[in-house]
Amino acid sequence: MGKKILANDGIDAVGKGLLEKAGFTVVTEKVEQDNIAKEINDKGYVAVTVRSASKIRKDIIDACPGLKVIARGGVGMDNIDVEYARSKGINVINTPAASSNSVAELVFAHLFNAARFLYDSNRQMPNSGEDKFDELKKKYAKGIELRGKTMGIVGFGRIGQSVAKMALGLGMKVLAFDPFVTDAKIDIEIDGNEKAASVSIKTVGMDKVIQNSDYITFHVPGGKLITRHEIASMKNGVILVNTARGGVINEDDLLEALNSGKVAHACLDVFENEPRPSIAILKHPKISLTPHIGAATNEAQERIGVELAEKLIEALK
Repeated sequence: MGKKILANDGIDAVGKGLLEKAGFTVVTEKVEQDNIAKEINDKGYVAVTVRSASKIRKDIIDACPGLKVIARGGVGMDNIDVEYARSKGINVINTPAASSNSVAELVFAHLFNAARFLYDSNRQMPNSGEDKFDELKKKYAKGIELRGKTMGIVGFGRIGQSVAKMALGLGMKVLAFDPFVTDAKIDIEIDGNEKAASVSIKTVGMDKVIQNSDYITFHVPGGKLITRHEIASMKNGVILVNTARGGVINEDDLLEALNSGKVAHACLDVFENEPRPSIAILKHPKISLTPHIGAATNEAQERIGVELAEKLIEALK
């Protein structure tokens, strides 16, 4: 069997090293979407790894009979025709555990940003902090604490449970919904002891999460979950966070709710029209923004690379 792997969206150096040590050649030069199938066939790749940029659809699967494994560095596999690939005998793998902590930390980076107006303060201070310091101080003086508030978590898999762990550590209440999870034991690490404290959380209905949470964060594989109908039953002044997939919160309905004050702030890492988000979203004064970087930490990328390498070696041995 061939030993060549195309890491089309890159792979961390540690993971690449593990693959090379196992005898594989790993090529990380980016191939444009339209040329992926030809490249796989011409160079004899037995596996291709992608992140969110490259798509491995039916056309590529049909065109590449020598392909044995498709690997997604990350969680969501909506850029891969997974079931079709498996029906053709191709092994499809991902790395669901590796980025959970990084995504959860980004959720809280955004929440602190919104609760204390940091995203806007950081825009305005360089422009007018010198001559309007007192005015800005007054503008940003109505911040809120996260402690004691209720965190709603929609999607209670690994990422949702990591969010719960951090929320509990901050002294927040947690309401979680997941159609596939009835309860979860959350282990809280203190000073290196990974199980210094444990809390059991039972999931509740989606309606209860939406109606009773001060902050709501979404950790689902996609779908159109939140429209003006769901927003109408939320608390006035709710803060919404989406680090999952663009479109989970309808952007037009979100803008309407932000403008009316029903939603106090939104925190978005993902967008309906990536990589060209709506300018109305990008310029809105109540939205904290990042460009789809949930898993983009050095630590997560190393863990993803290692997990990918281990699973590829197992799949191709």
